[in-house]
Formats: sequence, structure tokens, C-alpha cells
Amino acid sequence: VRAGRVGPSLRILDASWYPPQERNARQEFKERHIPGASFFDIEECRDQSSPYDFMLPSESHFADYVGRLGVSNDTHVVVYDGDKLGTFYAPRAWWMFRAFGHKEVSVLNGGFKNWVKEGHPITAEVSQPTPAVFKARLNTVLLKTFEEMIQNVGSLRFQVVDSRPEGRFRGTELDQGNGGLESGHIPGAVNIPFHSFLTETGHEKSIEEIQEIFREKKVDLSKPLAATCRKGVTACHIALAAYLCGKRDVAVYDGSWSEWFHRAPPRYKVSELKRNKA
Repeated sequence: VRAGRVGPSLRILDASWYPPQERNARQEFKERHIPGASFFDIEECRDQSSPYDFMLPSESHFADYVGRLGVSNDTHVVVYDGDKLGTFYAPRAWWMFRAFGHKEVSVLNGGFKNWVKEGHPITAEVSQPTPAVFKARLNTVLLKTFEEMIQNVGSLRFQVVDSRPEGRFRGTELDQGNGGLESGHIPGAVNIPFHSFLTETGHEKSIEEIQEIFREKKVDLSKPLAATCRKGVTACHIALAAYLCGKRDVAVYDGSWSEWFHRAPPRYKVSELKRNKA
């Protein structure tokens, strides 16, 4: 990414999000970001009427939002975030663009952390992009609903990979978040924690290593695949990893465990935690 090229044909978006008590993404963006970048606020660009966090907005909401950031259907979009891991929320923004029909979108490998470490320019200057017109068309191939996930428990028409930490997936580790979620997983799901795809430095692992991770978990990239997590964010890391291996049609279950836990019947929530209260 050469910052000098930022304009109608290239837009760089900072899609950082942090728990409010830990870090303030918007404030950090104001203080330092890649020159020419705009802030992509995942809190604003979502379905605000949904009881679940970060659900996809409507086509018109997304189109208006990214249009204001200077993104048209001809713009190459590069997304990054400032997470200490290297990449956390950026793949969610990447997937959102693809879900709304945009093909020219990339994730900055290694994230802002490595951009700074490698000595690339940063600025506090906030640029005002010229608004553009973006036409959004939801590609339902890349999205799974609760109903489709419920049907799949019986039919197993597609594979399901859950990107949460192993303890949350197995049900042996308590969910620290709010929302009263117990741990556990969707029947038939396979667990590949999202950080498996990142190197120590926070870059994406090589295609060979990624393919090996999927193979070890017996996930067949030639067959239909959906990704899930806690709230539809780290699931996008699964979609990105598969995409790098040439699989472009991984669907994300937008509601993920947050919705599943509240809506699925008890027999559809698998947990190893002994439920006997001493």
C-alpha cells in the first residue's frame, strides 16, 4: 500500500474495534493511522435494530456508509486494524464488502502493528474523502441464517467451522463476555481457533500451512463450508484463510453463538461442562 495513491481508485479503511474499557479505536485513529485512511466504524455500519452485536446492515445502509467514505464499486479497498494480534476486526470488514458484492477488497497483511514496526509512514491528519456512489447487492451465498444453520444440523449439507478458543467451543471455559452466554457449540461443528492462521508476528500463515490446518481438522475445501464464532467477527478469519487457498464461497453465520445460544433448542447446544451445580 503506497499511501500516495489513495483516492477514488484506492481507499484504506481502519476497521479497528476494541472493548470500550480497554482501548478507544476512534481516538487512536485520530492520533495515528495510515496516511489517507478513513475510519470504518463497525458500530455504525451494522443492523442497529438487532439484539445481536455487529449483524450486517441493510444494502442501503452499507451503500450509504461506504459511499461517504469515498468507496465506489470501482474502488480497491484495503482494510486493516490496530489489534495487538496484528489482525482481528479487519477480516470482518473485508467479508462485509464481499457480502455486499464488492470484489476488490484486501486485508493488510500483518495489520497496523507491523506497518508501524516496518517503519512505514503514519499520520494524525484526518483526510476528508470525496463521497462516492456505491451500489450494494447482498450475495446470500456468503451468509448463513439461523434457519439454515438449524436445518443443517439434520442434513449436514455443509461443513461448519467454529473459530472460537477451544475452551469456549468445548464448553469447559466460561464465556467472559456480557449477554449471559454459556459456552458450547453447534452440533457437528469443527473447532479451528482463528489465531491458528496467524504467525507469531501477526501475519497470515503461508497457503501451505493454512491448507495443512484445514486438512488436519478434516475440513474439505472442495465442499460447502460455513464459519461461525461468538458474534460473526473471527469467523471471517476462516473465510479469509480459505479464500487465500482459492475457496471464495465460505459463508459466515452472522448471528453465530450469540444468536444460537438464545434461539436453538437445548439439544442443539453441545457442551462438555457438567451441568450439576454442587
